[in-house]
Amino acid sequence: MLFASLFRHAVRRGDFTVIDAFGRRHRFGGPPGPRSVIRLHSPKLHRQLFTNPWLKVGEAFMDGTLTCEEETTVYDLVDLGMTNQAGLDSHPWLTALNGLNKSIRRINQYNPAGRAQKNVAHHYDLDRHLFALFLDPSLQYSCAYFEYPGQSLADAQKAKLRHIAAKLRLAPGQRVLDIGSGWGGLGLYLAQVADVEVLGVTLSSEQLALARERAERAGLTHRVRFELMDYRELDRRFDRIVSVGMFEHVGVIHYPAFFAKVASLLEPDGVALLHSIGRRDGPGFTNPWIRKYIFPGGYSPALSEVLPPVERSGLAVTDIEVLRLHYAETLKAWRENVYANRDEIRALYDERFLRMWEFYLVASELTFRHGFNMVFQMQLAHDIAAVPLTRDYIDESKRDQKTRTSPRLKAAS
Repeated sequence: MLFASLFRHAVRRGDFTVIDAFGRRHRFGGPPGPRSVIRLHSPKLHRQLFTNPWLKVGEAFMDGTLTCEEETTVYDLVDLGMTNQAGLDSHPWLTALNGLNKSIRRINQYNPAGRAQKNVAHHYDLDRHLFALFLDPSLQYSCAYFEYPGQSLADAQKAKLRHIAAKLRLAPGQRVLDIGSGWGGLGLYLAQVADVEVLGVTLSSEQLALARERAERAGLTHRVRFELMDYRELDRRFDRIVSVGMFEHVGVIHYPAFFAKVASLLEPDGVALLHSIGRRDGPGFTNPWIRKYIFPGGYSPALSEVLPPVERSGLAVTDIEVLRLHYAETLKAWRENVYANRDEIRALYDERFLRMWEFYLVASELTFRHGFNMVFQMQLAHDIAAVPLTRDYIDESKRDQKTRTSPRLKAAS
């Protein structure tokens, strides 16, 4: 069978058993590693798992035509696949398929304003209760910052907010732009902790509605404003610009325009901070299943793709920090929350959606566990002297924030 020829070539570590649609067992493996047993319930999968495994494994799991057996889980299956990534990529057919995906990646990442809003709505305009069931109370949908082992998700997300605020070097009265403001948690935090004015822009109508509700509850509508707007429409300057978890939706072909726009919006003495998922292994393409079902138009870039357009924009890179396993721990916490709320999520949508969301979180977590992805925070400025010479100011600011955080922050949750 075709899938057998693929797995025989690719699975070099671990123990992988496939029970085909006719009940026959096929075992593949090598030195010790992850163990997975799957059952195929449709003969079509015998061919599909060979022709496009990156798409068809996830689809079959969603549809229930691929199930995990003998006390193994989808986590074990994806872990085994990523453990053997090199073997899969070296198969002649998958080498050709990867080349095709790379060749069309710019088409898939073409995100003009109208298409960008449609892509955002696909994911972020889902029922807000879904996100409340697995995120922390402040609805931070990006990598947390774990300061010590065992820190709770909620505390780690607060630590992330402190970390970002510290790098922005905020001062009372400054004008702050939040590009991709989500459900408003970051903008509300910055306004409370630093007495700044914040404009948050988003392309999600659902996020906008909740962000405005939260600003109203917190009594901050005089200092925090949220708008349904593409950042490309803005034409005023800001003292500080921050973007967290939005850059993954920009697309490589739009990077020069993105950084040129940031440069034009940032005051001469201003500071900007970009927080994004990045690729560790150089330029590539978005997994076809993730692109189709989770983040259409999305792409996590390599730093080698980001720095050239930054340099051409005239902005100076004043700091880059790479967060390696922080997102793996964040995604683990989200995954555990999904497991704890399976019945409610199933009731919101259906069993297929629940399996889709589980596969998304599992696959995302393991890309960080295996070192394919990381998160970078890039600090930018026009003036290379806009921030201190050492990072001491970051810890000083975080200590100060802990003493000044307003009780109203809870009201905004």
